Amino acid sequence: MKTHRPVTAVTFDVGGTLIEPWPSVGHVYAEVAARFGLEGVAPGALNRAFAAAWQARRPFDHSRAAWQRLVNETFAAAGTELPSDACFNAIYGRFAEASAWRVFDDAQPALEALAARGFRLGIISNWDERLRPLLDKLGLAKYFRSLIVSCEAGHVKPDPEIFLRAAAELGCDPAAVLHVGDNVPEDAGGAQAAGLQAVLIERSGRRGRRSKSAGIAVGPPSRISGYGVITSLMALPASLESAGASLI
Repeated sequence: MKTHRPVTAVTFDVGGTLIEPWPSVGHVYAEVAARFGLEGVAPGALNRAFAAAWQARRPFDHSRAAWQRLVNETFAAAGTELPSDACFNAIYGRFAEASAWRVFDDAQPALEALAARGFRLGIISNWDERLRPLLDKLGLAKYFRSLIVSCEAGHVKPDPEIFLRAAAELGCDPAAVLHVGDNVPEDAGGAQAAGLQAVLIERSGRRGRRSKSAGIAVGPPSRISGYGVITSLMALPASLESAGASLI
């Protein structure tokens, strides 16, 4: 992994980069739906339906209403009855719980190593009001000096403004910030448009953009040049150190 100039800060996407739904979106949907009388809904069918609905979303403001539309589209495409408002509220609340997520095995070791080397760390995420308490519950919030969430910032990736706001909060020139994410247009493209450096993490081992919430490949990445590609976050600390990053 090569960087263009010394890096003093590293920002991260969240879903698909640091954490993933556990065991999957479909399993969580089916588990909650069963409590409200929607029995026998196959998690696999829900995963496939969710991946298609997530890929087709536009625009998506990460509001509660937007999530309810997406959940309804998922259940409809899976060929089952739509969840009631009470069921949706339970699904929404379930994803605010730490037990509905898994922190990737490389996430905390990489964050620890980067922090120990003096890098300023931040989050840039398209998410809603559940993210801050969720990161705290997962034991990740403590690593970050800056946490930029789209629902609070009024901008969503790939809008350059959300990246520039993170750089400003971290007290760094944008060119000295490296952004790490799993979505080519939102993470790599957005970061580059704002003047940040970018690295794409491809956990699947394939050159494919992954659905952030379903955790399955949904197609090839866009062609955006100039970003690095890694398969583990543990590639970051040593690579940045060997590249001569200046630490503040």
